[in-house]
Amino acid sequence: MAGRPPAPGDGQPGLGDGRPALRDGRPGLGDGRPGLRDGRPGLGDGRPGLRDGRPGLRDRRPGLHSLTAGRGLLFGGDYNPEQWPEHVWAEDVELMRAAGVNLVTVGVFSWARVEPEPGARDFGWLDRVLDLLAGAGIAVDLATPTASPPPWLGHRHPGTLPVDESGHRLWYGARNQFCPSSPVYRERALALVADLAGRYAGHPALALWHVGNEYGQVCHCDVSAEAFRAWLRERHGDLDGLNEAWGTTFWSQRYGDWAEVIPPRRAPYLVNPTQRLDWARFCSDALLEHYRAERDVLRGHTPGVPITTNFMGLFKPVDSWRWAPEEDVVSNDWYPDPADPLFPVRAALTHDLTRSLGGGRPWLLLEQAASAVNWRPHNLPKPAGRLRLESLQAVARGADGSCYFQWRASRFGAERFHSAMLPHAGPDTRLHAEVRAHGAELRRLAEVAGQPVPTRVALVHDWPSWWAMEEAGRPSDRLSVTGQLLAYYRPLWERGVAVDLVPPSGDLSGYALTVVPNLYLVSDADAEALTAYVRGGGVLVVGPFSGVADPNGHIRTGRFPAPLRDVLGGSGEEWRPAPEDRPVRCAWADGTPFEARTWTELMRTEGAEPVAVFTEGELAGSPAMLRHRAGAGVAWYVATLPDHDALAELTGRALADAGVSGALPGPPPAGVEAVRRGPVLFLLNHGDREAHVPLAEPAEDLLTGARVEGGVTLAARAVVALRP
Repeated sequence: MAGRPPAPGDGQPGLGDGRPALRDGRPGLGDGRPGLRDGRPGLGDGRPGLRDGRPGLRDRRPGLHSLTAGRGLLFGGDYNPEQWPEHVWAEDVELMRAAGVNLVTVGVFSWARVEPEPGARDFGWLDRVLDLLAGAGIAVDLATPTASPPPWLGHRHPGTLPVDESGHRLWYGARNQFCPSSPVYRERALALVADLAGRYAGHPALALWHVGNEYGQVCHCDVSAEAFRAWLRERHGDLDGLNEAWGTTFWSQRYGDWAEVIPPRRAPYLVNPTQRLDWARFCSDALLEHYRAERDVLRGHTPGVPITTNFMGLFKPVDSWRWAPEEDVVSNDWYPDPADPLFPVRAALTHDLTRSLGGGRPWLLLEQAASAVNWRPHNLPKPAGRLRLESLQAVARGADGSCYFQWRASRFGAERFHSAMLPHAGPDTRLHAEVRAHGAELRRLAEVAGQPVPTRVALVHDWPSWWAMEEAGRPSDRLSVTGQLLAYYRPLWERGVAVDLVPPSGDLSGYALTVVPNLYLVSDADAEALTAYVRGGGVLVVGPFSGVADPNGHIRTGRFPAPLRDVLGGSGEEWRPAPEDRPVRCAWADGTPFEARTWTELMRTEGAEPVAVFTEGELAGSPAMLRHRAGAGVAWYVATLPDHDALAELTGRALADAGVSGALPGPPPAGVEAVRRGPVLFLLNHGDREAHVPLAEPAEDLLTGARVEGGVTLAARAVVALRP
């Protein structure tokens, strides 16, 4: 659902949806041969790839094609008719039809309306809503309303309510007030889901199931503690295995009885980092277990109806790599800050992640804001044109649907000042006129539905490494995983280079270039795979403070990054955070200076070429960047945080090593995003000034029908979708 205020945590902003974090083909590997990621045959075993849009193993399940067939791109939003008198519903549906809405999410927070008291069922109102929508030809993404239990559940069963790390129970009166491990919550939720599925299986409006909402709840209660112990037994076997994995000889923390093992609750000082790492893994898995339970009930009643739950992009509490294979359709909620100058880059990164979670298949932008949100301290509205621009950016990067929170703005409740497709002022408004115009142009893009986004570059991101790297007690809290991810992604975006995100265990064989901004925690197997990737002809770029720890978060001894030392051709002996009040001065091998910040490492070469060095202080003359030929490929290592221009230069050199270019022959003008989806070239001007983009061949703009030759001039916030 719509945004939430920041919760206690590390204070670092999350990239996933623009909100504060809660805690907080294979062109050959440089040889020019065709491959999987650009839609041409590859060098592998001949099976279809997941990232080129062709059918693969996972495509046997129902997907977005079951919704887009006959509808084209999906357009709509959350619809909460239970908040309005019934006479308003008919007006809603007529306005939806006029706006081109063809999909709405219904029932996300309707538990108390459907089950007003224990065991009772009131489906009559929902019957009428679904019948009304079906009669208008509007498909329904029907939600299981289990994200926010009714007050009677918490009142009668306080054990279903979550407990924070200080032992305080969190009460009803907001949302997300449940313990994921509570058997009472599970029983009540599944009973409701079974009745919902049984009643609406076969209803003509039902097109998609929406399980829960924005999963991320954590509970530290005694029931969760027992579930945590069971999870630990499965992971570590016995107490000896647990003590070894957690390093409990430190600070006299050895456990002699399973009953002594608890969640990482509030303690006098720093809590065992491996305990916290395993707790993060457990919390994600506990929520996933509940999602699976609801999903399986739905699948038993409606095997042909696809199932989703809404992710929040780079959302720290949930390991989306583990979750995504459990969904038929990957969907995401995205709320960028209109005041953020880097919003187009953050959005593109988030959209690429969402597409990648589904193996390259089309995905669904399930929530975004039509204008202002209500949960930031100062909520700027979107300027004219941004609603369209942001929506089409998602479509360009693989979305087959663009939906909003919500259809009609709420009169009451915590989100009464959150914008909507139909604002408080009604349909005779600039905002609703934009909504109607955008719905019409999405219909003109129907042929884009199902088309792939070809990629040749992989960007590695790993949730357990993220959890482990940002634990307290490290050399610097100013080294951010998502900050690094964005910094390395931005030069690729500026060059119009499409990117897939992959986990460290992912198949890299179809990528010419793989970028690893930070991989603090790495297994031996993943380190070996990265090494083999380079020796087989790939180009690898590795950022600082990588290869530091094993999967238990234990530091790897020896010169770092120990498991990648040979392929990188260099090693380090000391991490050296730099003073924040002055830049770190460096120079390329030709003497051209550049600046870095925050972080340095004392390195030496062991076969690599020092392409850049530090030029002052104790590190003067030592490598700041290394380039190493290893087998048929090339590996780069960066021992600092270079400024943007230097990182852009590095990116250009690595792309040249890999033989990769962008969607255009050269970089697009500043502020212009260029991305190909199937045969269609999208050009989006995120700047405040017009920009001219030369074109090598004539094309038709699908949005206007205009013929374009020689080039196109884009006004501020303008978009074209060019088909040859």
